[in-house]
Amino acid sequence: MNATPHSLGYRMPAEWEPHEATWLSWPHNPETWPGKLDRVPAVFAHIVAALHEHEQVRILAGSDELERSARAALRARGCESPNVRFWRIPTNDAWMRDHGPIFVVHPRRGVAITDWRYNAWGGKYPPYDLDDAVPSRLNETLHMPLFEPGIVLEGGSIDVNGRGTLLTTESCLRNPNRNPGLTRDEIEAKLLDFLGASNVLWLGDGIVGDDTDGHVDDLTRFVGPSTVVTAVEEDPTDENYRALQDNLLRLRHMKDETGRRLEVVTLPMPPAIHHEGHRLPGSYANFYIGNGGVLVPVFGHERDDHACETLARLFPGRRIVRIASTDLVSGLGAIHCVTQQQPILRAADLS
Repeated sequence: MNATPHSLGYRMPAEWEPHEATWLSWPHNPETWPGKLDRVPAVFAHIVAALHEHEQVRILAGSDELERSARAALRARGCESPNVRFWRIPTNDAWMRDHGPIFVVHPRRGVAITDWRYNAWGGKYPPYDLDDAVPSRLNETLHMPLFEPGIVLEGGSIDVNGRGTLLTTESCLRNPNRNPGLTRDEIEAKLLDFLGASNVLWLGDGIVGDDTDGHVDDLTRFVGPSTVVTAVEEDPTDENYRALQDNLLRLRHMKDETGRRLEVVTLPMPPAIHHEGHRLPGSYANFYIGNGGVLVPVFGHERDDHACETLARLFPGRRIVRIASTDLVSGLGAIHCVTQQQPILRAADLS
């Protein structure tokens, strides 16, 4: 039997732990943002502007033309920088969280890649062959140890506290369009073997409009070793009310890897956002924790303030950066969905 990351002592760090870089795949697919693709690069440029002073930003662009247009968007935002680099790797789409590598760390071996299979959320959006190849293509240059779990998993379907506890949803990871035939125990074994997750916490369903079958990064996020923030809908007539209340109830009975009960902080939901007659998966929980700030999706509503104030209390050492995300979420994803962190070893890891 081949050694797994867990057997070798690797773990997946929490998102708030130090990053070497944030990875992005530059947007180019008009089918993802019908009629709005021309507005999306400016949102990506705002993300880069919020990150590049505190960590590297590494951007996949599969052609000279795409890189030129990306650089133009960055110039317009004033964030061209030596900390921003481009990689000539083609993609089908821009959801780096889901098709990119998931990094793990080891105190002596350094950083490694876990390369999970990617099938565009259950085969919904072919072709996805270029996206599935992203981790291995990146590693042609990174030259890191690479581990292949052999099952489908997207980065947006999990969230970790860096100490062995992992959050996910039944509606996604147990969906037969991902890994038909795998039992819950078998899925948990893969999460332990490849991400070091000794304590898997299962939520239920996702929010309306989420074509990923319920990614946890639209629902509940770790903001500390034993603290989570979770989206809650207060209006009983809203179609998200029941699922989010069920998840809240589950969380209040959950414990971390030490047996400590989770501290649960609630986050509002934005009002319903529709595009071409369909509800979009808008959620303040789809924030991204960078080295210097927390990038929060906002939607031009008074609830933006409540969400940002809540996250500011939870991250007192980081600046809250509001990213207007209505155009971005018309593609059915937001800030966390388009970013993927590459960790760097902490001093504590080296001791």
